[in-house]
Amino acid sequence: MESMTLTGLLKKTASTFPDRRAISVAGKFDLIHGQLNELVDHAASQLLAAGVGPGDAIALTFPNTVEFVIVLLAVIRCRATAVPLNSAYTSEEFEFYMFDSESKLLLTPLEGNKSAQAAASKLNIPHVTATLPSPNSKIILSSSTTSSLEPVERISNDPDDVALFLHTSGTTSRPKGVPLTQLNLASSVKNIMSVYRLSESDSTVIVLPLFHVHGLLAGLLSSLGAGAAVALPAAGRFSASTFWADMNGYGATWYTAVPTIHQIILDRHLSKPEPSYPKLRFIRSCSASLAPSILERLEESFGAPVLEAYAMTEASHLMASNPLPEDGPHKPGCVGKPVGQDMAILDENGMVQKEGLPGEVCIRGPNVTKGYKKNPEANKHAFKFGWFHTGDIGYLDSYGYLHLVGRIKELINRGGEKISPIEVDAVLMAHPDVDQAVAFGVPDDKYGEEINCAIVPKEGVKITEGEVTEFCKKNLASFKVPKKVFIADNLPNTASGKIQRRIVAEHFLAQVSTAKVPKFGA
Repeated sequence: MESMTLTGLLKKTASTFPDRRAISVAGKFDLIHGQLNELVDHAASQLLAAGVGPGDAIALTFPNTVEFVIVLLAVIRCRATAVPLNSAYTSEEFEFYMFDSESKLLLTPLEGNKSAQAAASKLNIPHVTATLPSPNSKIILSSSTTSSLEPVERISNDPDDVALFLHTSGTTSRPKGVPLTQLNLASSVKNIMSVYRLSESDSTVIVLPLFHVHGLLAGLLSSLGAGAAVALPAAGRFSASTFWADMNGYGATWYTAVPTIHQIILDRHLSKPEPSYPKLRFIRSCSASLAPSILERLEESFGAPVLEAYAMTEASHLMASNPLPEDGPHKPGCVGKPVGQDMAILDENGMVQKEGLPGEVCIRGPNVTKGYKKNPEANKHAFKFGWFHTGDIGYLDSYGYLHLVGRIKELINRGGEKISPIEVDAVLMAHPDVDQAVAFGVPDDKYGEEINCAIVPKEGVKITEGEVTEFCKKNLASFKVPKKVFIADNLPNTASGKIQRRIVAEHFLAQVSTAKVPKFGA
């Protein structure tokens, strides 16, 4: 039973490799696995004493710090549910995510987060800070009392405990809540450890935000599960100027990132190459399509195979990956073989497509969520014929490798960040001078896709692109703000009154270099 939980997996690792390095804060201090386990249990005891109970959702918003790692694992250890949130969210966004997850407590660093605290205050959610003063101390929670701590040993974790609650954006609704159980997380960690042969000899530097499933599962938890080591950048976020120094300093054997980060690392290499680079077993790319030219440049520049992978929040991250060189050929243009779960290509009637024929990519397995929280409509579409439907179109070749050829939905994938255009639409439409609005994705060399939008001002009103952009900056996280705003006289609508997003995108993409944008149908 214990081996079927993330908590049990990490405890077994701590007992097997108690003295091996687990987490480093770059240039500051190291924690070994045994020490990390003790810190997590102590923090869990404090949370229990503060009244945190099984099933309670606990919102956390931190940079990539050791405090975040400890309190997130402590929340899960309490049989509560961790809800990691992006520190860059606006107050309105925090309010939605905390309300939707039914969060009972907000945890932040000592310096706090004004937007998150404002949202928590509005929802009457208590706010607690967490800090680790030194590597030899314990986590200090601002809610701590002089009363005796609750013994965490009395808590037995269960595979069905909802350990993590993340949101994934859809194109036809608000972001959907994805509950992931201890079993889901443990299964995914084992899958990642297996396909990349992670062991206690491995080391990596975390470059992705840990509120995102990619960085959290593939970078952090899979490393900890294998007895390997991770280094957190001193600033709490990725920095191209310190990345290779950290990789060299901590003897990194691999790293995982989104294509945008890979491009930044390559650009840095071309403009200011390092004196030396570590000997890497592999480089991993996921969360968005990696251009073949970028893959080739990465391999040439850093002397390591680049393995593309395919993942989703609903699958606790990993679904398919190209293998290590010793386990099979890497096939450019595809996302590899299914890992740790069943995968099928289905037509609209639920029939399995023959080899080479495209259809919807569908999966099932112990790493896959049981369903979206309180969202029967989304569940009805996503869980059919005994499979989870990803919304992606692809095919399997004769070697069992998955090739992605398109998307059913219109989700904007900006450098691995999945953004719902409906969410951006709602903000645009909240502007008092906007009559119609639609957001859409356009191709972008750096991010894969970038956000653009078109708006129709209210009659008799003049509005500028700058005014719309400033309004969006105040109401959306920075990565969701449209890069370009088109001012139009009209937008195409269906008979039911819905704006035809695809036609709008195609129209403005064709006119992007034209000074005057013509009317639709002109």
